[in-house]
Amino acid sequence: MSLIIPANTLASGGYEVANSLRFNDGSSDYLNRTLGSDGNRQKWTWSGWVKRGTFVASQMIFGCKSGDISASLNFRDDQLRFFDYDDGAFGSQLKTNRLFRDVSAWYHIVVAYDTTQGTAANRIKFYVNGVQETSFATSTYPSEDFNGYINESDYTHYVGSEDGSENFFDGYIAEVCFINDQQLAPTSFGEFDEDSGIWKPIDVSGLTFGNNGYYLDFEASGNLGNDANGGTDFTEANLAAVNQSTDTCTNNFATMNPLDNFYYNGTFSEGNLKGINGSSREASATATIAISNGKWFWEVQPKTNVAPFIGIQQSPSAANTSSGASMSTNGYGYLKTGKVETSNGSGGSTVLAEYATYAADDIIGVAVDLDGNKIYFYKNGALQGSGVTITAVGSTTNGHYLIAFGALGGQDTFEINFGSPPYSESGGETDGDGFGNFAHAVPSGYFALCTKNLAEYG
Repeated sequence: MSLIIPANTLASGGYEVANSLRFNDGSSDYLNRTLGSDGNRQKWTWSGWVKRGTFVASQMIFGCKSGDISASLNFRDDQLRFFDYDDGAFGSQLKTNRLFRDVSAWYHIVVAYDTTQGTAANRIKFYVNGVQETSFATSTYPSEDFNGYINESDYTHYVGSEDGSENFFDGYIAEVCFINDQQLAPTSFGEFDEDSGIWKPIDVSGLTFGNNGYYLDFEASGNLGNDANGGTDFTEANLAAVNQSTDTCTNNFATMNPLDNFYYNGTFSEGNLKGINGSSREASATATIAISNGKWFWEVQPKTNVAPFIGIQQSPSAANTSSGASMSTNGYGYLKTGKVETSNGSGGSTVLAEYATYAADDIIGVAVDLDGNKIYFYKNGALQGSGVTITAVGSTTNGHYLIAFGALGGQDTFEINFGSPPYSESGGETDGDGFGNFAHAVPSGYFALCTKNLAEYG
């Protein structure tokens, strides 16, 4: 199960990526641009950072298509694949043996294409996080001097879809570069941090993008398809300012974890910031970042209010009934009835506090102090009571807590804001370091769940 434990993460300093674009599988989100002229069909480089959301058979990251001719970079059965395809035949196809199933991580992917190379294996190179992929389940290299389809005139380039009608990407994409006329190494786009060894982005503004080249930085919320290199912009389809995210490859925010879903049996969307539990499941959905010390804040908005609970628990759910935060050992859940409950150790629950009831669309803030062993709940910005004492994190089963929400019977929908909300949020409230966009004021000394803050306070 994918999980970020507070440890060595990149602190402030160096090149920063401000924004990514959030795509939602099944909702027809994509960008497209039709080429007006031929570029170099034998030599080009594509670079981008991606953070996956859900898993389906095929999700397109980038490509082009015209009729029965196409070329695409995609996740196919969780393997990374690139191909050139013409009416039933593959002119090229590379598919890794390695699987990419980490929904908490940002992957930097480079496809470096040069069919003029005399050695077949040099004609298409894959790099992930600065390292070349060399183990392939399928390795059909193009013939020497093959004219691929990526740069052909009148073909439409897509980001987030195969052709605007199927195989939509789910997750986040950032720092997209398309370079014409050059087969570049990943060091043109990133470098290994000298202290942590983590692969990180560098400033790409000095690169020569060439004819048909482009740079998508997603910083213009009113024009998400803007080519920051000055070329023709992409057209947005079903994308709006709300799809602009501050969850990036230089500051990775928590999301809900679809890999911890066996008992919750839920459906996740909006970059794993919206969840609907399976019918009559009383288990929790949990987050990708576990907390083991420090002070953390997030907001949850129940949308249906059947029987929600919101809180924390010490480990993933262990059964499909009676295993949510309010019914598990060292779990703490704020119910819509106003009660804050934990397990009584005998299959029932103990009421620890009684606060205001809440309804659909109320915003529940959660502040956890793992240094002082307290959890606080807020309803629409108003602190409820004086907090509830929780078990010291060192005495929990795994030495950390997981953010959790779910329903005690029935089916509920939740939207969660770790600082980069899935909905339009005009609150503009940030933590003390300026991270996040919350509806209500962040308590002093508490921070959004992102890797910048983990490096500083986690």
